[in-house]
Amino acid sequence: MQVVGYRARVEDHAALLLSEDGAVTVERLDPGRELSYRLGDRHCAGAVESVTLDAQAGDSRPGERLVHHPCDAADAPYCAEHTSRWPCARCTGDCGKPIEACDEEHAVYLAAFAPDTVKVGVTRSWRLETRLREQGADRAAHLRTVADGRIARQVEADIAADLGDRVRVPTKIAGFAESVAGPFWDRLCTEYDPLETYEFDYGIELSDRPIAETLASGTVRGTKGRVAVLENNDSVYAVDLRDLVGCELDEGGTQRELQSSLGAFG
Repeated sequence: MQVVGYRARVEDHAALLLSEDGAVTVERLDPGRELSYRLGDRHCAGAVESVTLDAQAGDSRPGERLVHHPCDAADAPYCAEHTSRWPCARCTGDCGKPIEACDEEHAVYLAAFAPDTVKVGVTRSWRLETRLREQGADRAAHLRTVADGRIARQVEADIAADLGDRVRVPTKIAGFAESVAGPFWDRLCTEYDPLETYEFDYGIELSDRPIAETLASGTVRGTKGRVAVLENNDSVYAVDLRDLVGCELDEGGTQRELQSSLGAFG
């Protein structure tokens, strides 16, 4: 069995996509769910595609099914052949709008992460709240709505010169037990005068910062963006789901010695 993908929690549950003999199953990461997997070797996760089942071809259950195409390359989570390169990843608006979505209305936003980290970003207007939840933002501000992606990237590049446009997962995890600092957020809102602001609650109660770790065993406390919070032997861990992609899994809890959180000694 191999982890071949993940879904961040937005409106629906977060999940790991697991492949065995080409068939993909969804391991939901709902709060209270018990995971019991040992991590094995890690290699390329290959590709997952959605296949339409045709009842007329003899399948009694027409619909969509996920199919995994494995790859044995050593690179993880993906080898060069299976790494998709999104043309907008480093775009600053100096482009010919290479994808169809570029012509849609876009929103420029600020995403804040506790206690005092912020980034600017853009997304299609209809995906704004979804995109913020995908990133695990604690607070957010909708700054502007513009006609297309090229204009949005130009505005983003100007703001990014002051605020930045990326926040690493370890920085997000460092603030998991905290809230966004009020004066910090108030200053940003005063400076950028947003059209609308958001505050998100992911339902994870933490008294201390979780320990960053890569494991797939324990009780799910919740998820925030692409990070799952697991409790294992009275300690709480934060797992970047992307770090699991490509890992082979065996049934049974982890056999590695893990660092214990302060709460384990209370």
